[in-house]
Amino acid sequence: MNHLYSVMEECAAESARIARNAPAELTGATPCAAWDAKTLVNHWVVYTSHGLEHRALRTTLPDDLVKHDFTADADWAERYAAQLERAVAAWGDPAVWEGEIGVVGSATPAPDVAAMLIAELALHGWDVARTTGQEFRISEESGTAVLRIVEEQAEMFRQYEGFAAAVEPPEPASAFARALALSGRTPHSPA
Repeated sequence: MNHLYSVMEECAAESARIARNAPAELTGATPCAAWDAKTLVNHWVVYTSHGLEHRALRTTLPDDLVKHDFTADADWAERYAAQLERAVAAWGDPAVWEGEIGVVGSATPAPDVAAMLIAELALHGWDVARTTGQEFRISEESGTAVLRIVEEQAEMFRQYEGFAAAVEPPEPASAFARALALSGRTPHSPA
């Protein structure tokens, strides 16, 4: 199976932990300047859990999910964690990592799609953690994998305004802190 699967598992588990420890009231500034806390969490939930599963199954993400306010559900964090578990399990089939997956009108190799989704899990997981006063923690090995993904995809994400300009990482910087900085996030300052 693809080596990224263990990174996906770890980032999903950490995302579930962050969600479960988020306060009931989602308010305040986020590291994503254009989004408030609820918008950030809804984006994170739909694309990193439902989107993750739909990509594995090669099915289209329904519009009603994209428009749903997950934060309106009192048990959104538990539902998110359960959906993450289903999504990661869908990627547990080695056949899912083969072939291509349709993304924005083109076919992309499945491991590349998985890499983009892992970046979403880790980077937006960090955004939500920062917004809710938590710390997103992954192993140095997974942080290195996320850094490689960001290095490979940073310019594409910037073209679509998904990343801001890179910033200087703190010194010394873990691999994950360098990934955050390269994606335009400031890992050493508050939200």
